[in-house]
Amino acid sequence: MGELAPAVRAEVDRALAACVTDVPDYPQPGVLFKDITPLLADHDAFTAVVTALASAGRDDDGTVIVDKVVGMEARGFILAAPVALALGAGFVPVRKAGKLPRATHAVSYALEYGEATLEIHQDAVAPGERVLLVDDVLATGGTVAATRELVESCGGTVHAVAVLMELSFLPGRETNPGLTVAALGTV
Repeated sequence: MGELAPAVRAEVDRALAACVTDVPDYPQPGVLFKDITPLLADHDAFTAVVTALASAGRDDDGTVIVDKVVGMEARGFILAAPVALALGAGFVPVRKAGKLPRATHAVSYALEYGEATLEIHQDAVAPGERVLLVDDVLATGGTVAATRELVESCGGTVHAVAVLMELSFLPGRETNPGLTVAALGTV
């Protein structure tokens, strides 16, 4: 991901500072939840964030270098779908177990505060396709690692992951060695 244009960087910084709300003890005691719904409701903030996240799917000359954008349930869907549109790429949802109607690949993994299983349709990513993963927060890195495994089980290659925020006190990057991580903000 190249450098963001100064105006986009300024708008992203403003959006993150003004439009992301901390909710303590949600969904359970001890967790500080980052509520992005105010950001989504602000057209200018949402536009800046989508533009910035999409830059992770382009080379330094601005050429799109991914075939698909994968969004992880659930807030990753909200961000990944418009990123896919901005890149002219397909969107692929990665869902919780039992939510996809056709044959899937599945991966179970540990979350910051529990466990989960994610699934992808077996034909969602064609062999050789390059994929950009998009999510709201990079925390322990388990969701990204599981999603990467799902993409690879289809024969695709993960180009990078782009997230709205990275929690620097958790090992998200270390959990995903060799993967380019583009975070718009760090907490």
